[in-house]
Amino acid sequence: MDALPIFLKLRNTPALVVGGGSVAERKIDLLLRAGARITVVAPRIGAKVQALFDQHKLDWIEDSFAPDHVTEVLIVIAATNDAYVNKAVSQEARERNIPVNVVDQPDLCTFTVPSIVDRSPVIVAIGTGGASPVLARMLKARLETLIPAAYGRLASIAREFRDQVKAALGSVASRRGFWEAVFQGRVAELVFAGKEHQAREELGRMIQATGDAQFERGEVYLVGAGPGDPDLLTFRALRLMQRADVVLYDRLVAPAIVDLVRRDAERIFVGKEKSHHVVPQPEINELLLTLAQQGKRVLRLKGGDPFIFGRGGEEIEDLVRHNIPFQVIPGITAAVGCACYAGIPLTHRDHAQSCLFVTGHLKDGSVDLNWEALCQPGQTVVVYMGLTGLEAICREMIRHGLPGATPAALIQQGTTLNQRVIAATLDSLPDAVAAAQVKAPTLLIVGSVVTLHDELAWFSPEGAPPQGLALNEPGRGSNDGL
Repeated sequence: MDALPIFLKLRNTPALVVGGGSVAERKIDLLLRAGARITVVAPRIGAKVQALFDQHKLDWIEDSFAPDHVTEVLIVIAATNDAYVNKAVSQEARERNIPVNVVDQPDLCTFTVPSIVDRSPVIVAIGTGGASPVLARMLKARLETLIPAAYGRLASIAREFRDQVKAALGSVASRRGFWEAVFQGRVAELVFAGKEHQAREELGRMIQATGDAQFERGEVYLVGAGPGDPDLLTFRALRLMQRADVVLYDRLVAPAIVDLVRRDAERIFVGKEKSHHVVPQPEINELLLTLAQQGKRVLRLKGGDPFIFGRGGEEIEDLVRHNIPFQVIPGITAAVGCACYAGIPLTHRDHAQSCLFVTGHLKDGSVDLNWEALCQPGQTVVVYMGLTGLEAICREMIRHGLPGATPAALIQQGTTLNQRVIAATLDSLPDAVAAAQVKAPTLLIVGSVVTLHDELAWFSPEGAPPQGLALNEPGRGSNDGL
């Protein structure tokens, strides 16, 4: 985050605007809406600024900018077409530690003015740090269509009843649950329908009829975070991520996805990497139960899908036994997501009519799999967590009947900007992977569908280094990997 977004209370605050043209007009309008006391410094002003001056809505100093104009103001905006003046305004404000914005010159600003979606008292601000005002305006236009004007009225009604709710409900958790019920229930619908009087009556009835226990019952959300790209999360996953009081996550969950969890939620890292679990699985199961019994809404965020090699079933068994409510939200499993981003269809009528998912965990230095089932023609085999045992997996598949020239690919950190695809064959892939210095998590795909990667690969992260061996040129390096 390059800048901290904040909301300044400017009512009755002295503000200085240097410049009186069309650019200044837009900034003056925003300051007036925020209730600031505005002084404009400019030798000349446009018709709209003149009208505001005539209406006594601002003061005007008919002069060029001078350093003493910056005294006794708390915010400064420079909106002239003179680079020298803008730089002088910025310097004077900075020396006095006064927030300053210079229009279209981010390097001279200590703050930028965002694009605003105004549903007062609900305000949504979109900023790009001055990098792309046009993009900010496009996002604003999109949000304007998604946020009904009634949300402002709903927030105003909530403000009226806030003290009553605080008196009726003693805990923060119960108050949060109460307001979520309000904003997602009948009260909100009445406001959206324009029936604000009835909405107030309904809200009053809810306060009288409620108690802490009603909103303090814990719940667990077992959410599939997908293979890494935050855009692959489901709407339901995002909604529950914003409701959770505490989140348990491991290293397979991309940091960009963890960042989407409600900002004030407690975060607990439970590790889970090869041969080293920061929190062992039985303790994770117990922690989910304990936190839910404390009345918390617990988010268990798992890479991929919770029920595909994610131990999701184990984690909810204790919840079932103790009658703890829970929800399971599926995610795009790594096999599907990574294969799609690598341009490798898992099934294709010319290559494979079935697909097997297996886990490649080593046990006592070997991989214990049903090799005969894996080495059948006309199918694709996807191996999760197979990086450490890759050499053994390739060797055993060849030993059990697959040709050494069978196409195979290892995908590193699929669907993310760190994605790489190393495409080779069963007999050459271990050496290619060793040379590429691959980093987990990875996914192994074996089958003739891998040959489609060269033609169908569409996701190409910028700056991805060359990897792999071209399938049609054994022994030569290939730059076609992702």
